[in-house]
Amino acid sequence: MKKIATIILLIVCFISNAQEKKNEIVTVSFKVSGTCEQCKKRIENAVDIKGVKFAEWDVKTQMLKITYRTDKVSETQIKQAILNAGHDVDNEKASVSSYGNLPTCCKYRK
Repeated sequence: MKKIATIILLIVCFISNAQEKKNEIVTVSFKVSGTCEQCKKRIENAVDIKGVKFAEWDVKTQMLKITYRTDKVSETQIKQAILNAGHDVDNEKASVSSYGNLPTCCKYRK
């Protein structure tokens, strides 16, 4: 009987640990290209999606710090939202059309 109770307890612990990892909240930082406060607003608005808890882009360092729930959104989806807004992320370039939609003062490519 003790063995069965121990096995059941281990299964319950395993299942609860697996569920906790699915609902994990993580914070990551990555480079997002931009030039000004207008870019900051656009970048932070682009990641205002379900699952994102916090996002702040620093104009000087061009780093975006973001906290999100892994069960609601992925880092790939977040980066794609930024690319769609016209801003390069790490080494990935926004499409020519997305970048072309940026105001002239926000264009950072030479």
